[in-house]
Amino acid sequence: NVPRPKGHFRIDLPAKEYREFNVLDEDKALPFSFEYPVYGKISPGTDDPGKQGWFNIEFPAYKAKIYLTYMKVGSDFNEIMEQTYRMNVKNHITRADAISEKYYSDTSRKVYGILYDLKGNTATAVQFYLTDSVKHYLRGSLYFDAEPDEDSLSPVIDFFRADIEHLAESLRWKH
Repeated sequence: NVPRPKGHFRIDLPAKEYREFNVLDEDKALPFSFEYPVYGKISPGTDDPGKQGWFNIEFPAYKAKIYLTYMKVGSDFNEIMEQTYRMNVKNHITRADAISEKYYSDTSRKVYGILYDLKGNTATAVQFYLTDSVKHYLRGSLYFDAEPDEDSLSPVIDFFRADIEHLAESLRWKH
C-alpha cells in the first residue's frame, strides 16, 4: 500500500451565460438592472417586505450565495462608505492573509465601486460595492455554505468572481 495525498473533489462548472435582472413590478421596483448567471436564481434576502433592497443570487449546486443589499443614498453617503469599509476590510483584516482591491469607474454609466478579494480561509472571499455616489448604492458578498478552505474553493471562487465582475460591468442605474 502507498499512502495517497489528500485530494479535493472535481467540480464541473457550467458555461458562462447571463440573463437580465430588472424588477418592473412597481411595488418592488429597484432602480437598477444587471445581468446575472442563468445557473443562479434570485431569492428574497428577508421575509420583511420593508427590506425590498435585500436579495440574493443563489447557486444551490455549489452551495454558494451572493448576498446583495441596495440602499438609496442621501446625505448619509459618508456613513455608508465608512460602514462598507468596516464590513469589507476592518472585520476581515485579522482573518485574511491579504486583501486586494479592484476599482471600477465607468463615467458613462455612472457606476463606481470596489471589488475586494480576501485571500486565506475567510468566511467570504469576494465582496464589492457599486454606487453612483449620489442616489444609489449596491453591496454584495459571496459566501459558501461550507467551511472556508481556500485550496478547495479557489476554482469556484474564481468562477463566481468573474460573474460578479460581469454583474458590475452590466449594472445600469435607472435615474
